[in-house]
Amino acid sequence: MNIRRPLGLVLAAAAAVALVSSSVRAQLAEQPVRIVFPFAPGGSGDALARLMAERIRIALNRPVIVENRTGAAGRIGVQAVKAAAPDGSTLLLTPIAPMAVYQHVYKSLPYDPIADFQPLSQLGTFDFGVAVTPQLPARSLKELVDWTKSNPAQANYGSPAAGALPHFLGVMFARAAGIDLRHVTYRGSAAALADLVAGQIPIVFTTVSDLVELNKAGRIRVLATSDRKRSPSLPEVPTFRESGYDLQATGWYGMFAPAGTPGDVVERLNKAIVAAVHAPDVRERLSALGLQPTGTSVADFATIQKADSELWAPAVKASGFTPEQ
Repeated sequence: MNIRRPLGLVLAAAAAVALVSSSVRAQLAEQPVRIVFPFAPGGSGDALARLMAERIRIALNRPVIVENRTGAAGRIGVQAVKAAAPDGSTLLLTPIAPMAVYQHVYKSLPYDPIADFQPLSQLGTFDFGVAVTPQLPARSLKELVDWTKSNPAQANYGSPAAGALPHFLGVMFARAAGIDLRHVTYRGSAAALADLVAGQIPIVFTTVSDLVELNKAGRIRVLATSDRKRSPSLPEVPTFRESGYDLQATGWYGMFAPAGTPGDVVERLNKAIVAAVHAPDVRERLSALGLQPTGTSVADFATIQKADSELWAPAVKASGFTPEQ
């Protein structure tokens, strides 16, 4: 009796633990998954977050909501995900900058983009382009470089914002071409392109999606795009590398979980995300948003994140950009 009684108690305790664990799992399964998008609603990134939320909801059979946690150029939302429980119920959907560039921009960043997060999958990429006003005689990058050398006082370029990737891409190009370019900051692509069309500024770097329609209309001239291959939106325009400059840079959107998220949860989330991105209707929607769908493995996305961090670091340093905290 003395042996059986403790054994019975052990079995009863084990059964109770199993019931509690089952109850906890059931509660978690009923809780909504929260996708934090760290910027304001209304743009292409927000549309992407809502598209992925619907697909993940179907795949996991679980409510999924999108939370626009804005502020501090995306840092507040990213930090909120870092602080969340690593149980797969809080995810981050973000463009490249907060996770591969900000560590080189801000002296004091309240999170480590590599150590504090678990990559889930890259969703899609987007490329950049350099465009000139039609009033400029340059019809190739080589001719543009020659023009800047002959007209150093006019060698200015615009970008949508100081500290944005097009700003740093301009620095990369100037370094690769061995020329001096002065950066002019605008509030968004629309303002920069309006001045480009009017001839108020000779050169603009921005995303390809912002250049396509004006280029088709002949109101600007796109000279090169920044990906490894030519942009599907501008197949007639060569890449920087095709034009003789060893330069490649792309932006992306990706999804992350807090560091420490269990491996089986990461695997399940990756499977749901990749399946969503590869669905024909989702691929079509991503293309309409100016994205080239990818849907990578966890390991591949981790490699991309680290490689891009190393790629942008020298340009950030060379730019001398110091943000307002």
